Amino acid sequence: MTPALDALVAELELKIPVLACHQHFLADVGKDLLEPAHAELRALFRRSKLRPKLRALVRDIGRELGAHIEDARAAVVEWQALTDADHRIASGREGLATVRALAQWVLDFKAQATGLDFPFDRPYLDLYDRCIKALRAADAFLRTAPEDKGVTRALKRLHRYVHLVGSAEVPFHQTTQRLRHRADLFDELRSVLRIVATPAVDETDTDLVRMQEQLDALVSSLNDRRPSRGPAQDTRNAIQIILDHIDTHGDNLWGHAIVLPESAGGGIRLVARTNHVSENFFGKVKHGERIRSGYKNLGYVLETMPAEALLVRNLEHDDYVATVCGSLDLLPQAFADLDRDDRERKLNNLPLREEDDDLDTVLQVASASLTPADRRVIRTKEMDRRIAAAAASRAPRIHP
Repeated sequence: MTPALDALVAELELKIPVLACHQHFLADVGKDLLEPAHAELRALFRRSKLRPKLRALVRDIGRELGAHIEDARAAVVEWQALTDADHRIASGREGLATVRALAQWVLDFKAQATGLDFPFDRPYLDLYDRCIKALRAADAFLRTAPEDKGVTRALKRLHRYVHLVGSAEVPFHQTTQRLRHRADLFDELRSVLRIVATPAVDETDTDLVRMQEQLDALVSSLNDRRPSRGPAQDTRNAIQIILDHIDTHGDNLWGHAIVLPESAGGGIRLVARTNHVSENFFGKVKHGERIRSGYKNLGYVLETMPAEALLVRNLEHDDYVATVCGSLDLLPQAFADLDRDDRERKLNNLPLREEDDDLDTVLQVASASLTPADRRVIRTKEMDRRIAAAAASRAPRIHP
């Protein structure tokens, strides 16, 4: 779109800056750069059926725990707080609950996401990393196997599932190596453009000049690092993708400092570098709802919230209020008029208008392998620390 706009502006002989959103530019680069390897990794996971197997393990243990599930969760919390050097798993229901939590921890790989989605987040790379950590942790726990055969059997089942990811027979390792290398290049570009989950609001024109200088330096560095020949074909192709995008859109990345005419007060006004304000409105809605309800998990709230609720934010604008109801004093009457027709029909014993299907019949409640109650147990720093300590206690022997 930007080259087309550039051509139009030139044809009309106008001096209008055509600016590209930095976040969308990075997303475009990242998808071309990372999607092939990330898609290959996703396909490997799907062929291995790892996630369905782990979910089945979680459900099987959950059924075995039955009514004792709350006590089992409490036992997992106690286990997380332990600092034993031999990394043991208890016997009985407590041990089964721990194995179940380990499998759930692997399945909860999306907890590592920053919220910017792919390519800024690489979920299947996070899943791979969790599988490797879980594999090494399971090795440590099996080193001193639980006395309970049922717990040992469940732990070996978990080990068998995640071992496929660490096996040299399946090209997980080669794919992730290629993806990591490309991700490093992408993150280098992202660092120059300073794209984070929450963009800075106090940038100056000096900051923009410094970013442009850093981008020019990066382009020079990439040209120096790009192999002209030899076996490093993937590195050469990856660098070329970045350089091609910068060559196409580089001129549209700058020009956000607009000099205002004297009639408008003069000075400089900075145009936003991203579409963050308009495209992240939904994030603000969720933040407000979290404050209002006190809920951390908004899944149910957002599923049952009427779509019209988002229009409430428009009441902050006088022109919208004037169009809808004239003034805020008349707002109660406007709400009362919403269902007047239904109330009159009911009073006159007339059938109500045909409504949409009830949400309860539309939404299907899945047999979740990671319920909100379980998430509160496993999505903790203590769980991460416990698994990391067990994984680090055993020398890596995943790849020869």
